[in-house]
Amino acid sequence: MKKPLKYFLILLLISSLVLGYIYYPALNIVTGYSSKNLASGIFLAHRDQQSMINEDNGFIPINLAKYEINEAEKSVTSSIFGLMKRKAVFKDGLGATLINEGNNIKKVFDKPNRIQPDLKLIFPYGELAQKDTLFLEIDYKKLDEAVANAFDQAGEKEKQTRSVLVIYEDHIIAEKYLEGFDHRSLMHGWSMTKSLTSTMYGILQKQKGFDIHKQTGLEAWNSDARKNITYANLLEMNSGLEWSEAYFNISDVTKMLYLDSDMGQPQINKPLIGQPNESWYYSSGTTNLLAGPLLKEQFDSDQDYLDFWYRELIDKLGMYSAVIEIDEAGTYIGSSYAWANTRDWAKFGLLYLHEGNWNGEQILDSSFVKYAASPTNSSEGRYGAQFWLNAGGHHPDAPLDMYSCNGFKGQYVFIIPSKRLVIVRTGLKGDPNFDVNEFIKNIVASIS
Repeated sequence: MKKPLKYFLILLLISSLVLGYIYYPALNIVTGYSSKNLASGIFLAHRDQQSMINEDNGFIPINLAKYEINEAEKSVTSSIFGLMKRKAVFKDGLGATLINEGNNIKKVFDKPNRIQPDLKLIFPYGELAQKDTLFLEIDYKKLDEAVANAFDQAGEKEKQTRSVLVIYEDHIIAEKYLEGFDHRSLMHGWSMTKSLTSTMYGILQKQKGFDIHKQTGLEAWNSDARKNITYANLLEMNSGLEWSEAYFNISDVTKMLYLDSDMGQPQINKPLIGQPNESWYYSSGTTNLLAGPLLKEQFDSDQDYLDFWYRELIDKLGMYSAVIEIDEAGTYIGSSYAWANTRDWAKFGLLYLHEGNWNGEQILDSSFVKYAASPTNSSEGRYGAQFWLNAGGHHPDAPLDMYSCNGFKGQYVFIIPSKRLVIVRTGLKGDPNFDVNEFIKNIVASIS
């Protein structure tokens, strides 16, 4: 063997070993993500299998995964080069759950009791078509252009918008879907789920006088400075607890979502690296602590906990398409895993536009709505209580009172009280591929 070739092969071997050492642990997360996402898409959202693989799971390194799909078991097993097999199993009423190795895939989970759908009301309070209404203050040509511009032109894959819905004065004034999707299609909200989690505390406040400004009382924190952390600090992501929120490498959030069986626990074990109310940074771990252990302890049973989300919010708003998925501990993944169709996501936005009132019933106190949309200290006007804000002018051409539920890859529910607007956009790309500022500016400009 010639020396140059020999040295090249040795170098290639060393490089392969180094890359393997660095990236092998990440395979667990890649296969966890790919199996969980595909199982939810196929069995919950009833998406075409190949479409999910090519589009939703079609980015590096997720597109390296190979799948075994068991229709009878309603499971998806993912692996890369035959390594790191991970399985996700669908449970009716609960969505898909990632099962860690050695755990029982046939474990029976409690599932929430759902209210029987009442669709015989006009949208947004039911599913009946609205009466045709012409608003003289709307330039419909401008509006249609603004909505059309949110989608890719033929042959493009830059914005990857799947749905846009614009509601003004409770009326749908624009609605458009990418081919293959319609108003019944379930859309993964990702971190828009966080806003649902926050709302559960607003409901507790309204119904039971729950004090969000009190300390959590977590036993694990009682002997150190973490005992001073309040529910409000957690809702505002301003607790000072250590957390890394990086989605494209091994970090606290990817380990939590794709390695942990009980996703409410990781944030509990983190030390303080800042001071409560002085150290804002984004943390899905904080949300799952709120959605899991801290919320569960407010109820007498797991069944009461599961039912509460649907009975007091989701089904009460007529969001009958919505499903919040659970982890292996039977806890809602309140940071990331709610699905609903576009119109049902809009209903949630309308609840906040109407300051917590839904068809005459005050579900949330208006004071909580104001709190959720008020800037958190040290967030530079960008964050409230599990809602994103424009108070600091991050989107310079959008109204300053706009706030929103935001999710990974560009899921949005925008609430604009001054314009009486709720706007929903779902897709596979967010900023900068999808220009939020331009999108909002053009829609607002169509209404005089």
